[in-house]
Amino acid sequence: MADAIPVAKPLIGVEERRAVDAVLASGALAQGPEVAAFEREFGSLLVEASPVVAVNSGTAALHLALLALGIGQGDEVIVPSFTFAATANAVRLVGAVPVFVDIDAASFCVDPCAVAAAVTSRTRAVVPVHLYGHPADMDELVDVARSHDLLVLEDAAQAHGARWSGARVGTLGDAAAFSLYPTKNMTSGEGGMVATPSPGVERTVRLLRNQGMATRYENEIVGFNARMSDVHAAIGRAQLRKVLGWTAQRVANAAYLTGELRGVTLPTVHPLAEHVFHQYVVRVPDDRDGFVAALDAEYGIGAGVYYPTPVHRLPSFVGSSGPVCGDLPETERAAAEVLALPVYPTLTLQQLDRIVAAVNALAGAGR
Repeated sequence: MADAIPVAKPLIGVEERRAVDAVLASGALAQGPEVAAFEREFGSLLVEASPVVAVNSGTAALHLALLALGIGQGDEVIVPSFTFAATANAVRLVGAVPVFVDIDAASFCVDPCAVAAAVTSRTRAVVPVHLYGHPADMDELVDVARSHDLLVLEDAAQAHGARWSGARVGTLGDAAAFSLYPTKNMTSGEGGMVATPSPGVERTVRLLRNQGMATRYENEIVGFNARMSDVHAAIGRAQLRKVLGWTAQRVANAAYLTGELRGVTLPTVHPLAEHVFHQYVVRVPDDRDGFVAALDAEYGIGAGVYYPTPVHRLPSFVGSSGPVCGDLPETERAAAEVLALPVYPTLTLQQLDRIVAAVNALAGAGR
């Protein structure tokens, strides 16, 4: 069998290694000039020059953004159940109640109609997730939020550089959280970013990430150690120089797969969306798990299931989560059917053809 094709692959080159070596040689490893430069460059390239604050993970970005927006004990926050658990974890960590709603079947993102139906007198915010790199319908969601005086925190963990109606994700709400985990479209090794147009929210996040200090030993509020190191920022700065090119290749790889695959339900892109294909997700209605196993065992092709269990049914939330707004049929169907295929930018044409041949063979076999 030919070499295995993993479902995801961190891309680290000589530029990242040289950048890390330079920081190590400097002896200044903690949050410093590399972090400040990374914030400026990330903001300029990916969020239309909105202020951004670097933190040590995407989960920290969500957590600190919610705190800075004033979300707290007993507040209700509407979230999709079809997402990574960090989205709802952050809501719980600030003492608020996640209210789980259904998704749109085409985009896998939160359904604006479901959000509108879930609003109560206790609702303070909505967290749309730009899942797999496809933006949520921010026009409808912002309209719903503004009509009910709700805050909007974009979970853009998987959507670096994506656009809705021509505007970058991360610029469409009151704040946004990005992840820089190794398998994201770009990485800092580990880390996150909070973007916000609000000077007050920005300053509060800066305080919260650094023990409540803007000036050393002058703690203004109770905070955390959620700082990004200069080592991580140096990796992120090197990746920023590549991410737009990588994204273009991801989109090209996705287009090739869409043109060649048969027998599975292919991803769609909303006319107002620019999808950055963090994941290339198809649906396999019959025996998805068997399909995943066969891709690996018979063809050496990795596939991922993101996500097999809706958040409201995870052990960490069952019995102690907030309300589930009615049935979530699209969430349940997606959890049973979705399958992510490799789409990362270093795939060769030969590897893409292997993926196509394997999927088409298995789909034709009726697995």
